[in-house]
Amino acid sequence: MPKLSVAALLATTALGLGAPVLAATPATPAKNPDARAAATEARMTDDERFSLLSGIMPVAFPGMAAVTIPPGVKPSAGYVPGVPRLGVPALRETDASLGVSNVMQMRPGDVATALPSGLSLAASFNPDLAYRGGAMVGGEARAKGFNVLLAGGMNLTRDPRNGRNFEYLGEDPLLAGVLAGESIRGVQSQGVISTIKHFALNAQETLRMTVDARIDPAAHRESDLLAFEIGIERGQPGSVMCAYNQVNGAYACGNDPLLNGVLKGDWAYKGWVMSDWGAVHDVGYFAAGLDQQSGSQLDKARFFDGPLKAEVAAGRVSKARVSDAVRRVLRSIYAVGADWEPVDTAIDYAANGQVAREAATQGVVLLKNDGALPLAASAKSILVVGGYADAGVMSGGGSSQVSPVGGQATYIPSGGPGFMEVLGRQVIVPSSPLRALRKALPDAKVSFDSGYAPEAAVLAAAKADVVVVFATQWQSEGVDSGSLTLANGQDALIAAVAKANPNVVVVLETGNPVAMPWLGEVKAVVEAWYPGQEGGAAIADVLTGAVSPSGRLPMTFPKSLAQTPHPVLAGYGAPEGTALAVDYKEGAEVGYRWLAAKGETPLFAFGHGLSYTRFEHGAPALAASGKSVTAKFSVANVGARAGADVPQLYLVSAAGKPLKRLAGFSRVDLKPGETREVSVTVDPRLLANWRDDKWRIAGGAYRFALGRSAEDLGAPVEVVLKAAAW
Repeated sequence: MPKLSVAALLATTALGLGAPVLAATPATPAKNPDARAAATEARMTDDERFSLLSGIMPVAFPGMAAVTIPPGVKPSAGYVPGVPRLGVPALRETDASLGVSNVMQMRPGDVATALPSGLSLAASFNPDLAYRGGAMVGGEARAKGFNVLLAGGMNLTRDPRNGRNFEYLGEDPLLAGVLAGESIRGVQSQGVISTIKHFALNAQETLRMTVDARIDPAAHRESDLLAFEIGIERGQPGSVMCAYNQVNGAYACGNDPLLNGVLKGDWAYKGWVMSDWGAVHDVGYFAAGLDQQSGSQLDKARFFDGPLKAEVAAGRVSKARVSDAVRRVLRSIYAVGADWEPVDTAIDYAANGQVAREAATQGVVLLKNDGALPLAASAKSILVVGGYADAGVMSGGGSSQVSPVGGQATYIPSGGPGFMEVLGRQVIVPSSPLRALRKALPDAKVSFDSGYAPEAAVLAAAKADVVVVFATQWQSEGVDSGSLTLANGQDALIAAVAKANPNVVVVLETGNPVAMPWLGEVKAVVEAWYPGQEGGAAIADVLTGAVSPSGRLPMTFPKSLAQTPHPVLAGYGAPEGTALAVDYKEGAEVGYRWLAAKGETPLFAFGHGLSYTRFEHGAPALAASGKSVTAKFSVANVGARAGADVPQLYLVSAAGKPLKRLAGFSRVDLKPGETREVSVTVDPRLLANWRDDKWRIAGGAYRFALGRSAEDLGAPVEVVLKAAAW
């Protein structure tokens, strides 16, 4: 998204919408989208071809290039005109992965179901939930007349201060790729094209328009690119959105090795590559593999219109390349079935809210519990402190910000330069944990203290049976955190309350890991992330024991920044436009892999999460077949209540080389006393290394361990593999 001024905000919010809520008539994906795309493109004029290669942001921004907005086109992220005479629909584009976004209230009064953050989804370790969440958002997008959703965010967590980590799916390529792919499949099941983004290595917001992310190409293949490869294979997204940053010296949207070499060459990707908004700096990006310039008025020129036509006329760009780009766009429209006309309908927000509630509940991670949870029925006096828990739950800022059903409960201005001048506001989603706890515990006295005056909170805490402190960490696109410290003195508040009461539960609503200097002084810690439309109810479900917590950390919580590959955030505080190179020396050893290589133990490990019941795992039996390995094992609920376990299989040694890689996982719901047999097949790429332009498995013994997290593993078991390359 671009930098926007206050004047731009005033201009956009003045745009009223009198049109009804829209939805689509049923559509069926084409049986042969490639042939249909070729036939349609062959009938096009050159002007019609070029019309599909650049789009606008259909909003008037003072001080930016003027654009003509066709009548009836809603203010939104993007618009690309169609070709009516050939039945080619306009591309009506909206953000984002967490719900149909309405940034800056461009469409006054237009609300949508706010899903929990991407990290919450990743914490569920549940591909089916990812699919259903994607289908829900895709359905709402379609109901509002949008046939392209700028979803599929999945950049790996390389820095725990990245402001957009909350949108994404954690630090592991297998987990991120699988869940992104399933979410994309869900979106596209509704006849709405989904992107996958941001390709690639968009690992920090600091100087995102100028930073050069440098990485060994082989390590890139084994980490961030592997996540994209898995996500594309599973989800078949209609479009790939390239990133703002440079990768190894070339901007991602004009990066020939990435776009033409890896994506379209090695992976044979059939869809189209669209730019991020304001990410095109030269007409030469077209030859480098970019097919479509998005939000073109945000760039210095509409490069893919007049300048590109001049390149073709001069013979520097072939007509075949233009046809290829056009066919890619058409192919995705037909493959997804996005060639529908909008019709009036309504949205069942109550039903969609239940999807959001289930997603939030499954994403809650119980980090610590010394017997304080679930809240005992005998606790008659419960004090809730801080975190705006009387109003709602925290959400993340930027282009993924959803205007929630019911409207925002409140917002807290944050401000800042450029992008943050308008979007620097902490939106509180109207799902109050306080009200949900009162409803769930009608016989208890549940009181509230804002925490604004810590002294008052301490006095109230001393009189309560249990204290539940809500702590928030706001994150947003456009800005990174300077540290892992909770803002506004929340650490001091928690420590003071814990001194006054021995039964303190801390609920975190964060978009990244945080430091916990008070960890030893509190009884329980719950990570709720940004829990979305029904977050308050989901938190209450877990705290009261209506649901046993089942979330697992999709990212490492380090003890301190000293445990990370980049203790100092490169470029932090430097003026926008500053040239910066970041060397990702850790290569493919991201997150828990880095700590394993260094022999260090984190505060909370990747995959960690507690439950109110107990599970036991049988020893895995391994079988090798060609390049693949299958592990079979039993999972038993040996506790007294129903719950879900997430057994995780890790590769801990490959041909004699110690390492640590998540090789497979499964989410298993079990009743008390129930046992289930589970089978996990390992993707061969997780057994291999990228070398000499091929995946290569070294011959020898491979050891795996089954466990509950990257740090809590059972005894290793071994299988022998033959050398292989492909």
